[in-house]
Amino acid sequence: MIDPTLVRGALELEQTDRGLLPHRLPAWARAQTDDPQLRLVEAQPSGVRLALRTAATRLELDVLPTKRRYVGAPARPDGWYDVLVGGELHARLPACGGNVLDVDMMTGASTLVPGEPASLVIDLPAGDKDVEVWLPHDEQTELVDLRADAPLEPQAVDRPLWVHHGSSISHGSNATHPTGTWPVVAARLARFDLLNLGLGGSAMLDPFVARTIRDTPADLISLKLGINLVNGDVMRRRVLGPAVHGWLDTIRDGHPETPIRLVSPIFCGVHESTPGPTAPDMAAMAEGRVAFVAAGDPASVAAGALTLQAVREVLAEVVERRGDEHLAYVDGLGLYGPADAERLPLPDNLHPDAETHTLIGERFAALGDW
Repeated sequence: MIDPTLVRGALELEQTDRGLLPHRLPAWARAQTDDPQLRLVEAQPSGVRLALRTAATRLELDVLPTKRRYVGAPARPDGWYDVLVGGELHARLPACGGNVLDVDMMTGASTLVPGEPASLVIDLPAGDKDVEVWLPHDEQTELVDLRADAPLEPQAVDRPLWVHHGSSISHGSNATHPTGTWPVVAARLARFDLLNLGLGGSAMLDPFVARTIRDTPADLISLKLGINLVNGDVMRRRVLGPAVHGWLDTIRDGHPETPIRLVSPIFCGVHESTPGPTAPDMAAMAEGRVAFVAAGDPASVAAGALTLQAVREVLAEVVERRGDEHLAYVDGLGLYGPADAERLPLPDNLHPDAETHTLIGERFAALGDW
């Protein structure tokens, strides 16, 4: 059995036939959408970890991962479980086997092939210690069982709770390990207790996400908005500003004075001046690589189509208009800009690699106190 009090970074734990499935959105919010992308990513445990205090020297964790397999794309690596002892990396382990979700990128259709749980054996040093087991950030994971040779207690929480929302970059796309996503890098450096609501492909200003943040305890809040709105070509400039104001109004209903950072997109060359939608790069796919291109018409910008340049302008205007002393604008170009792209290009034209995640996290942490 898994003690739910040992799990941090999830808003809800669903009891399944096999164990506990962490969710990063509550059931009432999930019920307000039938989008398969959002349902997929909110159940991927980015930022979710077991956090415990114990004298055990051996843990056995049974998990049921769900691997994704994209038709026509290179095989994805297994997810990693990062084990920290006393805040320092102690071990990294994969979980082989499990379910397999076959996904057709062109149609969005998917088929689940059931599998069996895997068991992870974690050897630990002697003595009382804090232990964290960070789950794979982009691999759905059901927690089946946890066994130890000594009692387990929830780890004490002595850090401010940081609630962060963003897109696949915040979720951790192209990061190699769960503690290597930029929000986790920033949280560890700044000594924040992280709740990561980064939702790959799904930072769409959905009202139920704003209400979720409103209703969630938080000492600090950050909202990294824009890239998915451009990716999907889902919004025009006319409605972006009022929509962001409405989001902030909703969050302020529950957090009237909580510090909020509104963060604009990092540099992404394909969409700086070209609107969406984003499409797969078929030439790259033919070479066995995953990459993306901007499929929008630059001429449509005059009619209000969004580019990243336009999004940054609107978000900065929103912050200036509100006159909220607890609200600050963070220019994403300061986290990763054109000069950084020369040295550390985005491998698929959209998502940073592991080194760049670390860079972004370090720069966010260096922004200082809120």
